[in-house]
Amino acid sequence: MHIAILGAGNVGTALAIGWQRAGHTVVFGVRDPQQRPATRPAGVTSATLAQAARAGEVVVLATPWPAVPDALAAVGDLTGKTLIDCTNPLRFGPAGLELEIGHDTSGAERVAVLARGAAVFKTLNQTGFDNMAHAAEFTVLPAAMYVAGDDVERKPVVLRLVADLGFQAIDAGGLAISRLLEPMAMLWIHLALNRGEPMTTAFAMSRRS
Repeated sequence: MHIAILGAGNVGTALAIGWQRAGHTVVFGVRDPQQRPATRPAGVTSATLAQAARAGEVVVLATPWPAVPDALAAVGDLTGKTLIDCTNPLRFGPAGLELEIGHDTSGAERVAVLARGAAVFKTLNQTGFDNMAHAAEFTVLPAAMYVAGDDVERKPVVLRLVADLGFQAIDAGGLAISRLLEPMAMLWIHLALNRGEPMTTAFAMSRRS
């Protein structure tokens, strides 16, 4: 599958590595394609945001939250596209990182408004970027990754892409469930930054026999 990743930072790079390993073709959508990202994996090309999105069978939003409106405006019309939103609506508050919005809406729902016509899914936001490139290394208990989105016909493709990275891909329901998944990401950040949990930690789902 041809995947366009908007943003070539830590998250975008980790996803590119993981999906390339699984046999997918990846292109970065960036503001200046002539400026090669220092960490761009071999075999991953760069294009403008709009060019990458047009060519991608699936478009992945992996920019920092403040850059989301400008990135989606630069992309243009995403009608009919599958858009995976990996962002978290973070800001710095008096106590450090915190969610800018939540509970009665979500960042993913705002993305859906900005990318009207696209099938938006929230996932790949619930753990650190390095785990996305190494998800298959959770061999004792697979790392869980929840997927929220309304388009039931396109959701299996998103679940498969998440599984291709090595996660246990779990359908969490409609896009409004992003209101739960974004605070879940905030919990992971809190544990890593404030409670000494290693960055190699990920959430998992266990079921009684």
